[in-house]
Amino acid sequence: MNAKYLKTCRSSLIILLFTISPLSSANIYTSDDYEALVALFKEWREFERPPMLDGAPDYTEKTFAKRYESFKIYRHRLDEIDHSKWPVKNNVDWYILLAEMNGFDFNHRVLKPWVRDPAFYKSIWTHKSDVPAHEGPTHHMVTELWTYSFPLSKSEEARLVSDLNIIAPLMKQAQKNLTGNARELWITGIRDIRQQSVNLDYIRETINDNASEELKITISKARAATDVLIAWLEQQAPLKTGPSGIGKENYTWYQQNVHLVPLTWEDEVMLLKRELARAWSSLALEEHRNRNLPTLNAVSSAKEFNTLSEHSIKKFISFLKDKEIVTVADYFEPALREHMLKFIPEDKRNFFTIGAHYDPTPLYSHFYHWFELARMEHDPHPSIIRRNALLYNIFDSRSEGTATAVEEMFMQAGLYDDNPRVREIVWIMVAQRAARGLGSLYAHANEMTMEEAGKIHSEWTPRGWMKTERELLIFEQHLYLRQPGYGTSYIVGKYLLEKTMADYARQKEKQGEPFKLKNFFDELNAIGNIPISLGRLQMTELEDQLVMMIGNSK
Repeated sequence: MNAKYLKTCRSSLIILLFTISPLSSANIYTSDDYEALVALFKEWREFERPPMLDGAPDYTEKTFAKRYESFKIYRHRLDEIDHSKWPVKNNVDWYILLAEMNGFDFNHRVLKPWVRDPAFYKSIWTHKSDVPAHEGPTHHMVTELWTYSFPLSKSEEARLVSDLNIIAPLMKQAQKNLTGNARELWITGIRDIRQQSVNLDYIRETINDNASEELKITISKARAATDVLIAWLEQQAPLKTGPSGIGKENYTWYQQNVHLVPLTWEDEVMLLKRELARAWSSLALEEHRNRNLPTLNAVSSAKEFNTLSEHSIKKFISFLKDKEIVTVADYFEPALREHMLKFIPEDKRNFFTIGAHYDPTPLYSHFYHWFELARMEHDPHPSIIRRNALLYNIFDSRSEGTATAVEEMFMQAGLYDDNPRVREIVWIMVAQRAARGLGSLYAHANEMTMEEAGKIHSEWTPRGWMKTERELLIFEQHLYLRQPGYGTSYIVGKYLLEKTMADYARQKEKQGEPFKLKNFFDELNAIGNIPISLGRLQMTELEDQLVMMIGNSK
């Protein structure tokens, strides 16, 4: 039998099983075997990728309606797995699969990026993400241009043709699928599709005349189809009048049942207000304490910046080793150096690069991201369920929260004892993350426009550092409106990690054992890029957060 025939047989079996009575289907699916979860996960991930339509992934309403009926079977099978007696680490994997299925359900019912969000159809990504997958809703067959080296070999040219061939039919399909009325997502999303035209022009200029006719024709078709979509989006834009936020109730459900964040919309508002006040007051106290120290000046040349950056990397890696912060793997420093910052003229700097030209160490602390991605490559997790990126940005509290938390944690552990002025940069970064997240919460509640949310972001960032480069402001607020919870994940994830550390340290004290920071981070790293609430569950066996959240998922 060939593979296509077997796949047809399996699909027929699934349809048949769905018609079986609840009692008999329970007998089929009930299992207390962890391997049943692994098998379900593999089938689930295959199912989650949509079928093809005219050479592109099929996001049409008709296909989604059919697939949703099959989805119910997968969800039922997960419920029928009895995981009550499993070890904690296996239970964590069950919750991961539950979260992903809840994400599929929420996207189908509420978020509908293929209907509401033109940026969903962006197909060319020029840079590698610093988190396990691209930030925000993304279609399933994007072109990762950063993986190509020019000039192209014949095999790479064939791969690029295959990648770019998706664009023309997908742009055409988008005009049928995009029936939503989310005005701000629509207007701002046009920018992403315009950028696709720019990227296609870049590819065409880069390959010059050496490329095959097939590649040239593919690029031309993709460019023409992209321009048609842009014109259509612009034509439709005046008709879009509806809100883009998903509302408080939906936001809370999504956070608790998909991203497994044990907070409500109201909780997050309070938390981010608190962090914003704490960051500003801590900055003021820091400036007072440092008032008699020399002023920290930004470097003004590439040579000065390269010297400063090199010193920063060496200092940072040595600090992690010498102060027993975390086990420093051989791939840590190469991963950091691969993303070493470069000098930028003063009038071109955005928020992050402004601070980096005073001292890049706080930003290199945030680049803990690259350690985690390198770990996924060099030391993959033994569980296939955690080995690669979780769907629907479910990793955000872990990835962005940890990267944000360690900025302050490393500072408090002594990273800037030799140069206290740099502590001021850390507090500025905390304030910026709190301000932009707070704005995103009001935007999702439809209490503010994206522009008004951006004003909180800009006005409450110290020293005017968010007023210098408007593109970053638009990019961030647009992303956070597209992906609920991402804008708050930096501060929320930071809080959840601090809570985990507190519970872990308290348990050690009760057991009469010393708290060792290195052990804490090593255990956290070994758990993988999963929601902080699940990391806490595995590290402490405290179930209160999961009990509170999962009760709302049925």
